[in-house]
Amino acid sequence: MFSSVFGHRRLLALLSRALARDTLPPALLLAGPAGVGKRRVAVAMARAVNCLEPRSTNEFERDACGKCASCRRIERSVHPDVIVIEPGENGSIKIDAVRDAIDRAGYRPFEARRRVVIIDDAEALVPAAQNALLKTLEEMPASSIFVLVSSIPDALLPTVRSRCPRLRFGPLSAAEVAQALVRDHGYTETDARAAAADADGSIGRALSADSADLTQARDEARRLLEQTAKTEDPARRLDAVRDLSGTKGTSASDRDQMEACLRALASLLRDLGIVATQGDRRTLANADLEAQLEKLTGSFDHRRSLKAYAAVDEALNALERNASTKVVADWLVLQL
Repeated sequence: MFSSVFGHRRLLALLSRALARDTLPPALLLAGPAGVGKRRVAVAMARAVNCLEPRSTNEFERDACGKCASCRRIERSVHPDVIVIEPGENGSIKIDAVRDAIDRAGYRPFEARRRVVIIDDAEALVPAAQNALLKTLEEMPASSIFVLVSSIPDALLPTVRSRCPRLRFGPLSAAEVAQALVRDHGYTETDARAAAADADGSIGRALSADSADLTQARDEARRLLEQTAKTEDPARRLDAVRDLSGTKGTSASDRDQMEACLRALASLLRDLGIVATQGDRRTLANADLEAQLEKLTGSFDHRRSLKAYAAVDEALNALERNASTKVVADWLVLQL
């Protein structure tokens, strides 16, 4: 259902209105960063199109009920008129899969209002498959909708892109990522917040990380800021960074944890800048730490936060060039 999707409210309202007024284009391209819910939106659209008991709300002119037989079968991926094509084991989408969908699209839907063909990771379509699809896009069957989902839309042929109106998806807010992790993936609030702060608006990226390690990394980054705020003495600052995860650099996992700590530090410094300048606190990536951030603004004003953020960015670049984690940590703590 559209109502169960996190974020993208303007795009969802646009799709809902088009469905209610029967003005939805027969082919669409959902484009945007990986892991922000584009496929979920495509499935929600298929449910709204074919729901047996569609509903209307103040937010959405047409949405699925989520309970009827059609909605339940689409959610379980067993509806005969909702076809999902995705890359095979070799990472590409071959022409045979597309031809099968095209053949089925040429007939009236078996039982649904309209047949919906969702091509996930559409950039994986081989050229022959794209050319086969192009012929259908030029003369779309009246009873079918094709939805291409892609995080790399420019990999598609220009002729394919030109026949599919593009809906541009942006990253989710940290709060929306955290809510999705708690509701749909069983995260605790603390782990979800830590993972969301590191995810750049992508639920997929958050899920691919180790939430426990990210929680530890964020806690260590916060403690480091608190300790450096208390002293300008170099020796005491170097003592403060000694126990930072990954500073021993004895393994690849240590280095990864060090990078996670630095990314968490950058996220906290960005939020400090927002708090220090009385910016929009709804954009805080670490909203659950707002009280602690407020206390730190006495030492980290906007100018110092920016300077520290630049230093963290330089430290991350040094790690990517395989610099010693201890050397990087020692240098960084003297810059904060």
